[in-house]
Amino acid sequence: MDLFSVEFFMALLSIVMIDIVLAGDNAVLIGMAARNLPEKQQKKVIWLGALGAIVIRSVATLLVVWLLKIPGLLLIGGVVLLWIAYKLLNEEEEDEDVKSAVNLWAAVRTIIIADAAMGLDNVIAVAGAANGDFLLVILGLIISIPIVVWGSTIILKLMEKYPVIIYIGAGVLAWTASKMILHEPFIGDFINHNTFIEWAFMIIVTALILLAGKLKSAQSNHEVAREH
Repeated sequence: MDLFSVEFFMALLSIVMIDIVLAGDNAVLIGMAARNLPEKQQKKVIWLGALGAIVIRSVATLLVVWLLKIPGLLLIGGVVLLWIAYKLLNEEEEDEDVKSAVNLWAAVRTIIIADAAMGLDNVIAVAGAANGDFLLVILGLIISIPIVVWGSTIILKLMEKYPVIIYIGAGVLAWTASKMILHEPFIGDFINHNTFIEWAFMIIVTALILLAGKLKSAQSNHEVAREH
């Protein structure tokens, strides 16, 4: 896509939104790993851990961007991303097994390893939104550094207070997933790259994921209410 075109900025906005929704837990992760260190070292851990995690995630995302060029993998990646979008709307609180470290480098290592394990959904989503553009991947991940370091705790509180943010994020993921599926060459050829069909498909898929997530969430809340 053309540099600094409307399409470029829309894709970049999607990547940033994906990072905001899917990387929100990083602040909790960093805080847990660094909580027993002296205050002076905690700031270093926050920066080194976040930067190390971003470097690992950058390499992983660039690798996935390259892998998605293999026939069939765009379809698989799109289906996986649809499942991630659905799960995002029905996430249950989980206690991450992240132990507090006793020294700076142990804390940094803990953050990087845990982030790599937790970040697969983010990697697939960013790679799909970038649509093969490496510059978009790098820009999106650079923008995500201050989000992870400064903004994650605020974003987590906002998402708890305003659940609509999660629905917007899930919608972006579902939209990105449907575009990935349509970019699979044999699917694009099958529908003859018809613009109307493409837009209809993306709108319907996104709406179905949001509706399914809403219904599942309502069912879960009803079951919890019955238990009490």
